[in-house]
Amino acid sequence: MPPTPEPATRADSPVRRGSSRPSFGIMTAPMNVGYDDVLRVWQEADAIPEIEHAWLFDHLMPIAGDPDGPAFEGWTLLSALAAQTRRLRLGLLVTSNRFRPPAMLAKIATTVDVVSGGRLDFGIGVGSRPHPPAARREYAAHGLPFQDTADAVASLAEACTVIRRLWTEPEPFDHDGTYTKLTGAFGNPKPLQRPHPPLLIGGRSAATLRVAAEHADLWNIPGGDLEDAIGRSALLDRYCAQIGRDPASIVRSMHLGISYEDPAGARAAIAAATAAGFSHIVLGLPAPYPAGVARWAADELIGAARPGR
Repeated sequence: MPPTPEPATRADSPVRRGSSRPSFGIMTAPMNVGYDDVLRVWQEADAIPEIEHAWLFDHLMPIAGDPDGPAFEGWTLLSALAAQTRRLRLGLLVTSNRFRPPAMLAKIATTVDVVSGGRLDFGIGVGSRPHPPAARREYAAHGLPFQDTADAVASLAEACTVIRRLWTEPEPFDHDGTYTKLTGAFGNPKPLQRPHPPLLIGGRSAATLRVAAEHADLWNIPGGDLEDAIGRSALLDRYCAQIGRDPASIVRSMHLGISYEDPAGARAAIAAATAAGFSHIVLGLPAPYPAGVARWAADELIGAARPGR
């Protein structure tokens, strides 16, 4: 097992908005691909300083490609990758709040933070919408309820509160909420990061943005429609102002799907996103992964986006 780095604090992690230097990471969706392939890419990226973070997704069945192909459970795989890397910050983009009770999720996330030596960025969202349709089938296939949108958003807000309490409160507590009821809840051990791992909320709906305004350290939106992303970011600013929070305290993150055949297009998308204030960029690497793909991303995409290049 690689040496474990010193525990990180939230100040150590690259999640502060307003930095002149964007932060770059990769995402490897663990579907229709083998574990050894994902591990190869992550270990390669771990040795490349230009790549600061790495992400998986949280689906139980493929949402693209062969619908009957393999799909690995995200948190289990993340823990395995955390144990075999030493530098990358890591997380799920993003956890489905519909899959796991929040107290259990807090325990899982704490375990990954400890295993990683304090490198977890905790990504969470409402969970799969009806689109893409392939994402909806995994609920029935695994006996999981699919809440309506209003309940799903409200339960996300409550989950964020419960998870943070389990990470930080020094004594057992009860929680009598609308969606979660706990008696004698207590998180032990605590995450290594203090006061807790950075919380990334993913989503674009107005209701989700209100939750992000209250709870998020980072907010992520998929790329593809930059004007919409800019408008959603402005809406998040307004929601922050309504509750007296500095909008600049939430890092703006964007996931950009990458084509190996069109690096120029990827570079243009990165430039547009960073110019629009999205300083946390996640490059979605499609499988199969070419040999040296992390080095390629660092040289062809990230290096070109750095000042002075």
